[in-house]
Amino acid sequence: MVDYTEGAGIQYHIGLGEGAVGKYVILPGDPKRCKKIAAYFEDAKLIADSREYVTYTGTLDGERVSVTSTGIGGPSASIALEELVNCGADTFVRVGTCGGMQTEICGGDLVIATGAVRMEGTSREYAPIEYPAVADIEVTNALTAAAKKLHTVYHTGVVQCKDSFYGQHQPECHPVGYELLNKWDAWVRMGCMASEMESAALFITGAYRRVRVGSILLVVANQEREKLGLPNAQVHDTDRAVQAAIEAVRELIRKENR
Repeated sequence: MVDYTEGAGIQYHIGLGEGAVGKYVILPGDPKRCKKIAAYFEDAKLIADSREYVTYTGTLDGERVSVTSTGIGGPSASIALEELVNCGADTFVRVGTCGGMQTEICGGDLVIATGAVRMEGTSREYAPIEYPAVADIEVTNALTAAAKKLHTVYHTGVVQCKDSFYGQHQPECHPVGYELLNKWDAWVRMGCMASEMESAALFITGAYRRVRVGSILLVVANQEREKLGLPNAQVHDTDRAVQAAIEAVRELIRKENR
């Protein structure tokens, strides 16, 4: 592979070298969330700010941990994971937002993804479409335990991942709206919990790189509830999802240091 850094010894996109991050990395999409997440660490320091990738490294319970933003969508998320693995990380927790798809899922709830529908393009450049996008069971169990400990409403199950935000919210305006609408109906009927944009790419890239990946998501709102005229509160504060991710990482650290 061409060394686009011309011998600088750092990863081309995230701007970090080997050993710069902890074993455990939390992955928000929004760079602005990184500072808020790093506030939960001890001795957190900003170590890189490159493109959409902002990284802080600190400690939790004596273990080095990091947070790196991935930007929006599968392509940038997979780049972040690949390069973080190259730097030494092996356990990842995505913290993001989603839209609920089942009527019992409300704004402010959390969704812990056990798997993801690969209705996006990035994962297809890693694995044939028949290969499932599945979350790591240990990370998923830690996230579930964390949500229970926080006494927050949460759901576990499959999420749907796509590349077009407006393809979800305005499918009838798109030339392929017939396909988007039919597939959306299929995902709902199959029990998909929520729709988002990164988990499928992260699960598949993680499987390829033999690392652990889990995903916890704040439900911002639910368009299926909106369609039916049900109450549909909008919630944008991701702190409860962040708290669950932090507690899950702590649980993994405790378990692995026994």
